[in-house]
Amino acid sequence: MRPTGRMHLGHYHGVVKNWVDLQHTHECFFFVADWHALTTHYEDLTRLEENTREMVIDWLAAGINPGSATMFVQSWVPEHAELHLLLSMITPLGWLERVPSFKDQQEQLKDRDLATYGFLGYPLLQSADILIYKAGMVPVGEDQVPHLEITREIARRFNHLYGREPDFAERAEQAIAKMGKKNARLYRDLRRRYQEQGEAEAIEVARALLESQQNLSIGDRERLFGYLEGSGRIILPEPQALLTRASKLPGLDGRKMSKSYHNTIALRDAPADVEKNIRTMPTDPARVRRTDPGEPEKCPVWQFHQVYSGQDVLDWVQTGCRSAGIGCLDCKQPVIDAVLAELRPIQERAREYEADPTLVQNVLNEGTETARDVAGETMSEVRRAMGLAYR
Repeated sequence: MRPTGRMHLGHYHGVVKNWVDLQHTHECFFFVADWHALTTHYEDLTRLEENTREMVIDWLAAGINPGSATMFVQSWVPEHAELHLLLSMITPLGWLERVPSFKDQQEQLKDRDLATYGFLGYPLLQSADILIYKAGMVPVGEDQVPHLEITREIARRFNHLYGREPDFAERAEQAIAKMGKKNARLYRDLRRRYQEQGEAEAIEVARALLESQQNLSIGDRERLFGYLEGSGRIILPEPQALLTRASKLPGLDGRKMSKSYHNTIALRDAPADVEKNIRTMPTDPARVRRTDPGEPEKCPVWQFHQVYSGQDVLDWVQTGCRSAGIGCLDCKQPVIDAVLAELRPIQERAREYEADPTLVQNVLNEGTETARDVAGETMSEVRRAMGLAYR
């Protein structure tokens, strides 16, 4: 995530809440994408360090646990830049120019000079961020799937160019022998069924078989993935999209919650400010007087209810609004109570990190060390594959 400073409820419900769940089911890497911030805001970096610290405080306060997930700052892991450079040698310009957001952002950010390689190449840097950890799944919204597809194409191209070891087949057969007679026989049968008959199920079973082999090195496992498909060794696995649901939570004015629209509720806003902002939210314009009936679907507050309220409250709102049985302030009170209840534990945890900045620094230092270990292993393989490991 780009370092934008303190986070709001749109970030929390759209991204971070999902991250909190994922850390318990997957090995997760969450990082501050400070180099990505430079691609569009390179002229003003005065608040970059502050924004990084404030954002990480909110991550921690929201429930991301450094004991369950790796948290770090992108620029503290220079291997990202090295892989980005090496991938730039093989990536056609046309691939970058056709990324949908390239022209979209040029239109939206006309006030900035984006005629830079950094802006053109940011999808490639994003690919390096993913591939350097050999990510199997990347949590994205539907609008980000094209970014992931170019990552898959780059990985495919890299493996095609550099995954062909001179003794690949011999090494693959040696790796099969390490699986034991029964599993080796099953692997060969599945490989034959896939390559000769094109059985999609066979390749999925074979992949699961390889994942379960504890006695295979990472290199042997990736070599056998490639041997299975009839290609070379898979050095950079192709990541898959883990689609996340879009947040239903709008901004205070009904538009997307965004700092640029000044319609946000920040995770660390004072309770009095939260209450005031929700109480002054616009409602159905048809309800000019207290006795005028309204339509919940035309009211931004209703979208908050859909996130925060149970069915009994939803029924109460629909009936009361359409019959003018309740006023707009009555309707807003359950939302105020629910938002404050959600923010209370987040703000309590945030105060601990605000009081001792070294806690955040220690989390990022430890996460960086872990990230560099993983990224370093990948770069060693990449350098060897490209003939750059002659030191």
